[in-house]
Amino acid sequence: MGMTAEAAIWFLPAVLPITLYIAWNDMRAMKITNRSVIVLALPFVILGPFAFGLEMYLWQWLHFPVMLAIGMLFWAAGAMGGGDAKMIAVMAPYFVLGDLTLVMIIFALVLVASLAVHSLFRFTGLRNFAPEWKSWHAGRYFPKGLPLGMTLTFYLALAVFD
Repeated sequence: MGMTAEAAIWFLPAVLPITLYIAWNDMRAMKITNRSVIVLALPFVILGPFAFGLEMYLWQWLHFPVMLAIGMLFWAAGAMGGGDAKMIAVMAPYFVLGDLTLVMIIFALVLVASLAVHSLFRFTGLRNFAPEWKSWHAGRYFPKGLPLGMTLTFYLALAVFD
C-alpha cells in the first residue's frame, strides 16, 4: 500500500467527522456544499506536509486539478452532480497514485453497499427514522456523499491497520 500508516494516522481522525457530516447532509438534503468540501480540504492542507513530507505533499496536489477537470466533464455531461465532482477533486490528494486500483475497489464495494442500505431504508418503513430526507424522494438520483466519504475513510483506516 502506498499510503503509510503514519500518514493515515495524521489524516483519519480529522477526516472522519467531516466525511460523516457530508454523507449525512447529502442524504438529508441531496447537497454536498462548497463549505463542507473546503472543510474536507483543510486537513490535507494543514497536516499534509507532516503526513507525507513536503515533496510528496506537493506532488499529491497534482491530483486535485486533474480530478476537478475530469469531474467537471462528468458534471457537464449530466453524469454526476457538481458537489460530487468537487468532493472527488478535494479527496484526490489524500490518495496515493499507486493505490488507485485499491481505491477503485473500495469505492465499488462501498457504492454497492450504500445503494443497498439506502434502498432498504428508502423502500421500507425504515425511512420513517428520517422522513424529511430528500434522498428518499430523489427518483433516479442517489446521494454519492456517503460512498465517496466512506471510500476515503475506509482507505485511510486500511492504511492505519495495514
